[in-house]
Amino acid sequence: MSRSMATQAAEETQPSERARVLVRGAYDLHVHVAPDVPRRRIDDVTLAGRFAELGLAGFALKSHYTSTAERAQIVSALVPEVKVVGALSLNCAVGGMNALAVEIAAREGARIVWMPTLDSTAETAGRTEPKPGDKVPQWARLKHELHGLGLSIEPVHVTDPGGRLLPETRDVLKAIARHGLILATGHLDRDDTFAVVDGALEESVAHIVVTHPEFPCQDFSIEDQVALAERGCLIERCLTTPHSGKTTWEHVFDGVRAVGVERTLFSSDLGNPDYPAVEDGLALWADRLLGAGFDEDDVREMIVAQSRRLAGAS
Repeated sequence: MSRSMATQAAEETQPSERARVLVRGAYDLHVHVAPDVPRRRIDDVTLAGRFAELGLAGFALKSHYTSTAERAQIVSALVPEVKVVGALSLNCAVGGMNALAVEIAAREGARIVWMPTLDSTAETAGRTEPKPGDKVPQWARLKHELHGLGLSIEPVHVTDPGGRLLPETRDVLKAIARHGLILATGHLDRDDTFAVVDGALEESVAHIVVTHPEFPCQDFSIEDQVALAERGCLIERCLTTPHSGKTTWEHVFDGVRAVGVERTLFSSDLGNPDYPAVEDGLALWADRLLGAGFDEDDVREMIVAQSRRLAGAS
């Protein structure tokens, strides 16, 4: 990389002071930090300290493998200026569509429940043998390693072959509704997402977040995003999706304009060692949004106000 290219890359991962001020008081409700199974850029306590220094209100701890509810309480106590939100992802490690896991996590203080992510039927990288030269994600390499040890990791289904919600999925939605938790759609494909969203509405789930609809294993059309927003969902845009080239910045902003500011949430999904600093994620989004022509009030609504409402802070 030439010196000018390196300088440009560094500038693109350093938020402006204007953006840092604009996102003060926000929560980043989608981060992956240590301790975790894959290597991460930063640990949760150090991140909480950095959030406090920058005037950020808090973050949600996402693990693909276990509940983070207990960790969240400990980190919040160690850094009381920052509220850390616990969560649960319904992958094989916690029993998949397991209402008991949701019930226990809720009683430990979890706030977010993600539908299957790495074990979604839409995610195939960990179930197909890689070809020479393939770029295999960390999580997929782990799946192949565990298969080699004789441990079966089957995809987690949320619907039957006819597209109807499984009884165990319905039980999960009832538990989410009972405790007033946030339902996030994880890495479900288009049809499963619509089935889960409609089932959640039937069960009176109050908060539904559609997770990174531009992600490759999902890649929802803008028309589908609008249809989900019209059902009352928040559409979550994650920084890592365009940052890593999985979609374009322009496509993300086209989606925002289509569904509207009032149905859009921004988070980072940061924590991978090769990505920008986690504490910079929301401000990097703010710079991108300002550059795309969104005004400061809209940016604060989508980054600060939406996240605070979901976190129960306003």
